Order: sequence, then C-alpha cells, then structure tokens
Amino acid sequence: MKDPKLVRGLGRLYAALLYAYPREFRLQYGTEMQQLFRDRCREIARDGRAGPWLRFGLGSIADWIASALRERRPFKLIQEWAVTLLLFLFVTTTMVQAYVVPTGSMENNILVGDHLLVDKVGFENGGNNWSSYVLPHRQVKRGDIVAFRYPEDVRQTFVKRVIGVAGDHIHLKDKQVIRNGDKLDEPYARHSGQSIDDYRDNFPTAADFYTLGGGRDMFAHNVHDGEVIVPPGTLFVLGDNRDNSLDSRYWGFVPINYVVGKPLVIYWSYDAPTSDLVTWNLAHLEDVALHFFTRTRWNRMLKVPAQ
Repeated sequence: MKDPKLVRGLGRLYAALLYAYPREFRLQYGTEMQQLFRDRCREIARDGRAGPWLRFGLGSIADWIASALRERRPFKLIQEWAVTLLLFLFVTTTMVQAYVVPTGSMENNILVGDHLLVDKVGFENGGNNWSSYVLPHRQVKRGDIVAFRYPEDVRQTFVKRVIGVAGDHIHLKDKQVIRNGDKLDEPYARHSGQSIDDYRDNFPTAADFYTLGGGRDMFAHNVHDGEVIVPPGTLFVLGDNRDNSLDSRYWGFVPINYVVGKPLVIYWSYDAPTSDLVTWNLAHLEDVALHFFTRTRWNRMLKVPAQ
C-alpha cells in the first residue's frame, strides 16, 4: 500500500538531514537509516495519536544532533549546514513553506522583509488533504495569525489575524473592535494616529469607491444592524497595523479552505523595499550580496510571531 504523504514527506526531510553526516557515513549507513526511519513513521501513522509523533520527533532530533556532531568535526558541520538548510526549505514544502512579507499590514509584530516558515500541516485544501490521515484538522481560532490565498487574487498570499469566525457579529467604533458585544483587548494592534477615518475605523458604514468585489458582496449580504455577520465557512481578518492594512474591511471574508497555514518562525529578516521583495530582480540580488550583514535584522532571526 502506498505510504501517506506525511510519511513520504518526513522521509524526504530525513534524507535531506542525512547530508549533515560525512559522505562515507551516508554511503555505508544512509539507506538502512532511511528504511528504519520510514518503518517507524508507518507504525506511528497507523496509531494515529499525537503523543507518539511528539516523542519520536524529539528523540529523532536528539539522535541526529548527537550523531552528526560525533561523526564530523564541528567546523565541517557548520560548513555544510547551509546545504542542509536549503534542502530542508525546498524538500519539505508538503509540511512547511517559506513566504516573504512584502507589506507593513502586520507591523510591529511582522515586518516588511520578514521571511516566514508557515506550517501547512492540516490546513491545505481546508484540511481535506493527506495530513487528515494521521493528524486532526487544525482548527483556526480567533486571534490566530494565518497565511491565506488572497480572495481577490489567489496568486498572492496574505498574512493577517483572525478576528471573527462563522457566526460572529463584528463592528468597529473609533478604532475599537467589538465582537459579539464585547470590546476586544488587542495589545498587538497598532494605530499610527488619532484621526478617525469613518469607513476604516467605524466599520461597517457603507461600501465606498475603494471597496473591492468581495467587500461589496459582504455589504450587500452580511451587514445587518450595523454589524458584519461572518457567514459559515469563512473568516474575518484584520492586519495588526490597523490604519494601514488591506483586509476584510475592504475585500470581505476569507474562505476557510483558502487558509495555507500558520506562521511558525521568522527564519530571516531583511530590510528592503516592498518592490524588491515582491519580485527578486537583479538589483535586489546585488543589494543582498552587498548588504546582507548590515541589512539583515539579526534580532528577528528565529523569532516566533506573537499570536
């Protein structure tokens, strides 16, 4: 029987991590190690519980670090670690995926130029994918930061915070979000000024010229008594940088099956303009080559976005 995609993906990840070992060691023991790893993954997949996965994952990481350090000199390990990291990023796209943030809609939590690893397990296709064989469907909760396909252009990926789920009644009054009658305590929200924009800060009022297609549909069908009512199978999302965010106030709801995953960690942060981050052109490559050390935000490396 064909292995579930999770087992195949973990097998590819393990194969990539074996590059931390010397070549001679891989040639002699690599095939046997991969077979043992896949066999153990199959056993745990049949069990279906989360606990064995956690214990197996932590044990495998500890064994890999100990044996990799034992089999080679530390300086040699550092020299080849870059190759291992690249393989990890590109081989494991069934579990995590790398995204760059090109806009400031989530500042100061997530900055322009932050490069994120997004956990895709249990989210892709609304949870009806390979991961459902071994993991429960991940529930998206109020307050979660999620990456999703932009409803107005699915070629783009946006990152926002979930403010409302199906059935929630939401409105804003003088920048304050009120959900189901309760004012939200939002320490993560940023406001750049005190001035009030009626559409943005006393939402919902009425569709305006900058309201996009999904937003106009929302105003037509889901606004009642001055509140947005989130319909089934969708989310209402806002950016943390409330005064400078293109979000559900303008283009409406996010279908739940558009959710790609949740940000895990910032693996690199580089201070560059939005235009360079959207498209890696020759000028941007030259900029990175010349200013990698001075424009990399080292204090944001491996930072976990605040949920």
